[in-house]
Amino acid sequence: MEDDAKKLEEGRLHNKDDLISEKVNTTSDHNGRGDAIDHDHEDHHEEKNKAAVAAAPLEADQIKGEEQPVLVVKQKSKRVATLDAFRGLTIVVMILVDDAGGAYARIDHSPWNGCTLADFVMPFFLFIVGVAIALALKKIPKINDAIKKIVLRTLKLMFWGIILQGGYSHAPDDLAYGVDMKQIRWFGILQRIALVYFVVALIETLTTKLRPTVLEPGHLSIFTAYKWQWLGGFLAFLIYMITTFSLYVPDWSFVVDNDHRSKKYLVKCGMRGHLGPACNAVGYVDRQVWGINHLYTQPVWRRLKACTLSSPSDGPLREGAPSWCRGPFEPEGLLSSISAILSGTIGIHYGHVLIHFKGHSERLKQWVSMGFILIVIAIILHFTDAIPINKQLYSFSYVCFTAGAAGLVFSGFYLLIDVWGYRTPFLFLEWIGMNAMLVFVMAAQGIFAAFVNGWYYKSPDNSLVHWIQEHVFINVWHSERLGTLLYVIFGEILFWGVVAGILHKFRIYWKL
Repeated sequence: MEDDAKKLEEGRLHNKDDLISEKVNTTSDHNGRGDAIDHDHEDHHEEKNKAAVAAAPLEADQIKGEEQPVLVVKQKSKRVATLDAFRGLTIVVMILVDDAGGAYARIDHSPWNGCTLADFVMPFFLFIVGVAIALALKKIPKINDAIKKIVLRTLKLMFWGIILQGGYSHAPDDLAYGVDMKQIRWFGILQRIALVYFVVALIETLTTKLRPTVLEPGHLSIFTAYKWQWLGGFLAFLIYMITTFSLYVPDWSFVVDNDHRSKKYLVKCGMRGHLGPACNAVGYVDRQVWGINHLYTQPVWRRLKACTLSSPSDGPLREGAPSWCRGPFEPEGLLSSISAILSGTIGIHYGHVLIHFKGHSERLKQWVSMGFILIVIAIILHFTDAIPINKQLYSFSYVCFTAGAAGLVFSGFYLLIDVWGYRTPFLFLEWIGMNAMLVFVMAAQGIFAAFVNGWYYKSPDNSLVHWIQEHVFINVWHSERLGTLLYVIFGEILFWGVVAGILHKFRIYWKL
């Protein structure tokens, strides 16, 4: 500001427009997620620029003799509403499939190969994490400070993941807490997000001096400009593919406790490159790294026809079911999480496009074309049986299919909300997206419902939550399936949309 005043005194600054800083940089917003982006080229900001000029009426010839303070008005960064809406959509789908998936098995996770609505949740999370990283780390004043923040946020995500999904929390139905450390589950949803965030954000931070401010001409310049990010993704791809198809998987056994009796089961393997439930390398790595007692004990493969007559719904195991039907499997395991780094890498590419391409059409052209290409690759790999789409293994075809779908949905939201301005119908998604961590913990993990269930009358089954489910929804519609779905939509999703909106009104956010 003092330099501008000196320039005015010396007659080197003649235009009052020069007093105004019109450059809008990507910055972290009030919620600390870095979802703001440069939009000073767009028409709808012209009025703001005019107002900024009017706010600086001080002319050069008015400054004579004594030095006067110069008013510098900085235009606020415009938050990209699409990011919050997309994040909110992912949380909404997660609540829907978790709490209504038992009644509608078709939207629950695919028992093995294939892709259902529930299977889009995790890669959509990782995709939007990548986009947000690109915006938050567009400019890094101090690399060491940025690394410290990345490590701290990673540890916070790990901590909450272990608390919520490690077995300590029994919400919402079981009014108890605590976990046997011999059986604690070390990996889960937030832990996978933490790993992908750590790797992708660290590469973005350490290569900050190697990235260009302006792209060179050429269709592939956006890829070559961020070659280190793609190299990191390719390295994760190589580790996953080589391990999956070359690692020898021996026979393995596990013990099941039933009615105070223990029974040991043996699974015969002795093979490489198997992509079925019993003998895949993904499960073997987790059994070796975490220990068989620290894995998820209710894997979705129990809903396969080979395991139950109720397939694709959950049900009692059929007589003569293979031994592996009773075995544990970690759906958010170590090797599959390495593959998940690719989802974050593709997400950060979409963020780079948002930064470097200023026109709506250029952005959409990049996003939509890449989305379609990824989906075509996935379909070819799946239907040729080369690499089936499989969420449990986080196969390469699954990465391509879900990342391509995420890119197309993101593009659709961007077109509707940020280009055409249809923001109002998506406000509740934005509100949920701004407080994603709060809604995830309270709704998706059932912490709020568990708190309410803790206040019951005579019996734990006679609480407000159970009463609403039974008398307001199930009994009224005379259908447990439909009643459950309506309760999830109105009693959970709509409720938390309103709560998130109120919290947004008072600028209250839970951030890590």
